[in-house]
Amino acid sequence: MTENSATPAIANIKTIAILGGTGDLGGGLARRWSRAGFSIVIGSRTQDKAQAAADALLTEFPDLNVTGDNNLDATKKADLVVLTVPFAHQISTLETVQPALAGKILIDVTVPLMPPKVGTVQLPEQGSAAQMAQSLLGDPVQVVSAFQNVSAQHLNEDHPIACDVLVTGNKKAAREQVISLVEAAGLKGWHAGPLANAAAVEAMTSVLISINRHHKINGAGIIISGEPKT
Repeated sequence: MTENSATPAIANIKTIAILGGTGDLGGGLARRWSRAGFSIVIGSRTQDKAQAAADALLTEFPDLNVTGDNNLDATKKADLVVLTVPFAHQISTLETVQPALAGKILIDVTVPLMPPKVGTVQLPEQGSAAQMAQSLLGDPVQVVSAFQNVSAQHLNEDHPIACDVLVTGNKKAAREQVISLVEAAGLKGWHAGPLANAAAVEAMTSVLISINRHHKINGAGIIISGEPKT
C-alpha cells in the first residue's frame, strides 16, 4: 500500500482508534490503515494487551505510527473510532468510551453472531447491532455500519480483496468519510442507505459463514455489479 493522500472527505481524519484492535478483524484494519499513512491507536480493555498488538505490527513494519492504549484513552486520542469487538461486548465497550465519543463518527463493525449458531441469522430486537449502538449513544455520535462482510483473513494478507463494503448510516457526509476510509484500506465502498439497512448487511455475515462452510471457501465476500453514473 502507498501512503494516504487525503481526499477532502477524510482530510480531517489523522488518528483512528480501533477498539478491539487486538483481534483479527481490528488488527487487519490497523494493518491496512497504518500502511496507508494514518496514525492508529489500538484499543483494548488493558493498555498492555493493546500495546502488545501494536508492537507486533511494528515488528513487521517499523516505520508505522501505531500505538496501543486502553479503550477509553484510545477513543480520546482519535478523530474517528472503529468498534470491532464481539457482539457480547459491544454495549459494555460503548458504555466505557461513550464520554469520549461525542462529536465523532463511530464505525460499528459488530455482527450479532450468537454462538453456536453463527451460520444462522439472529438479529436483535432493535433491528441491528448498529441501531443498538446509535440508540445508546444518541445524536452526539454518528454511527456508521461497515466491514461486516470482509474476511479478517484477507485484511491481514497483502493481496487485493475481491469483496465490496456496504456502508450504512443516517448522514450522507458521514458515509462519505467512511467510504473514503474503505478505499484507503484497498476496498470498494458503496452507499447502502440509512442505518436501518445495517440489518441486511449484518445478516449477510451469517449467510457468508454458511457459504464458507458448505463450499469450503476461505473468506467469501460480496461484489456489487454495475457501473455507477457520475
